[in-house]
Amino acid sequence: MNFSLRFLHRTAALLLGAALLTGAAGELAAQEEGVTRGEDGKSYTEEGTPTYHVGEDGTVDWYIYQGFRRYHSECHVCHGPDGMGSTFAPALANSLKRLDYYEFMDIVVNGRGSGNSVMPSFGDNPNVMCYIDDIYIYLKARSDDAIPRGRPAKREDKPDAATEAEDACFGT
Repeated sequence: MNFSLRFLHRTAALLLGAALLTGAAGELAAQEEGVTRGEDGKSYTEEGTPTYHVGEDGTVDWYIYQGFRRYHSECHVCHGPDGMGSTFAPALANSLKRLDYYEFMDIVVNGRGSGNSVMPSFGDNPNVMCYIDDIYIYLKARSDDAIPRGRPAKREDKPDAATEAEDACFGT
């Protein structure tokens, strides 16, 4: 089985397990209208897609912070720092104003070509796929102006669930 399918199977199993644990414990708390936060520390929209959480004091959740780190290790070479774009790739902070989670996933996993512009597929790159939700969460927060440019100044600690998901994705 190729990496993309393994990733999707593991992700589905982890999300199902997290949903069952979270639902059983009844630990979802609304952060803002329509957004819930699971035991894993990750926030979700009413539709079940991952989203961000920024505290009143500007503290970002682990997933924004990890998304910032992973974006800047894999994506900013083409898409520019902080999702602001470059001369050869679009500003993802703007793109996420019109792309939903599923469109973003499809483009990252499968790539896309349009004229002279080509987005390669990252579906077999574990350094992207194991953190794809985190990258999306970071870029969504940038898109919504929920966080400023630059490295987040304050972040929450890494939840155990994030370590477990990372280990499962890399097969360790």
